[in-house]
Amino acid sequence: MVLKRAEWPQPDEYAIAVASKVAPYGAYVKLPEYGDKEGFIHISEISSTWVRNIRNHIHENQRVVIKVLQVDAQKRHIDCSLRRVSTEAKRAKNNEWKRAQKAEKLLELIAKENDMTLEKVYEKIGWPMEDTFGEIYKGLELASDLGVDALEHVESTKKLKKQIADLAKVRIEIPSIEIEGEMKILVPGPEGIEVIKKALSEGLALGQSMDKSTVEIYTLGSPRYKLRIQSPDYQEGEQVLSDILSKVTKIIESKGGSFEFDRK
Repeated sequence: MVLKRAEWPQPDEYAIAVASKVAPYGAYVKLPEYGDKEGFIHISEISSTWVRNIRNHIHENQRVVIKVLQVDAQKRHIDCSLRRVSTEAKRAKNNEWKRAQKAEKLLELIAKENDMTLEKVYEKIGWPMEDTFGEIYKGLELASDLGVDALEHVESTKKLKKQIADLAKVRIEIPSIEIEGEMKILVPGPEGIEVIKKALSEGLALGQSMDKSTVEIYTLGSPRYKLRIQSPDYQEGEQVLSDILSKVTKIIESKGGSFEFDRK
């Protein structure tokens, strides 16, 4: 179970659904994020290709990502689509779901420790964390890295914030991302090698000035050079990449050279 603040999903929202009944004309699904409310996927919304056998696309107890088309709260009816979910939307929603499940497990421990219901813990610190960070798990990651200070602006008690920060330190492992790519650099003239050395040195120094990320730049044999960035934070990793490429490109092109980057 993963709790949502809203009682009903909104049109155009992506949601987790579990097929409860599959019929020749469509599939009935339960939405666990919304108290197992029932939705329906008409056969025309199963696939963008012709559906010979609906069970080749969805079967009972299968968990899928759906797009909400229409919601009628009075009739307690939700129209859903399977075919309108892109691969990227499916990946993003599944990732969001997994992170929400991990967050809820920690909130369940806090509930047990304080003899509170899970719903009460959501109210006291879960939803305030979501208000502050946009996602509960994001707040837990920050608390794991920075301690209780990361929760300074969360509207909750000092006791609960310390409890959840201490738990996050033990239970949350900050994922590390790796960005790799190959740079192709050409600078004409007798000073070309020195220009390339200067550009790569300044790019490396820029990357090494970051608190959490590590950067490596090494030659693969002129004119090819390898760039590797490791960072515990996706946004910082992407920012480091952008800053280095901007710095190197500026120096190389100012001397009449050419720069290409192929991300792997």
